[in-house]
Amino acid sequence: MKLQPLADRVVIKMVEAEETTKSGIILTGSAKEKPQVAEVIAVGPGIKDNKMQVKVGDKVITSKFSGTEVKIEGNEYIIVKENDILAIVE
Repeated sequence: MKLQPLADRVVIKMVEAEETTKSGIILTGSAKEKPQVAEVIAVGPGIKDNKMQVKVGDKVITSKFSGTEVKIEGNEYIIVKENDILAIVE
């Protein structure tokens, strides 16, 4: 099943949180922060003459509590508006 967002919406998949710190300490599930970095899976066509600024494959930072969570074929995705994306990670 393919998920195609409409208008200025973007489908993202959250990137897994780090399991260990830089010094090598293994983190338990409760010690991990909720990741805000996600990978863009699909991009809508945009609204009118506004070109979308993100593309499939980009790593992005999103607002903490934005978007709608969906589960399709066992995979979890979040659908957000483009203006909920704060930055592209390079």
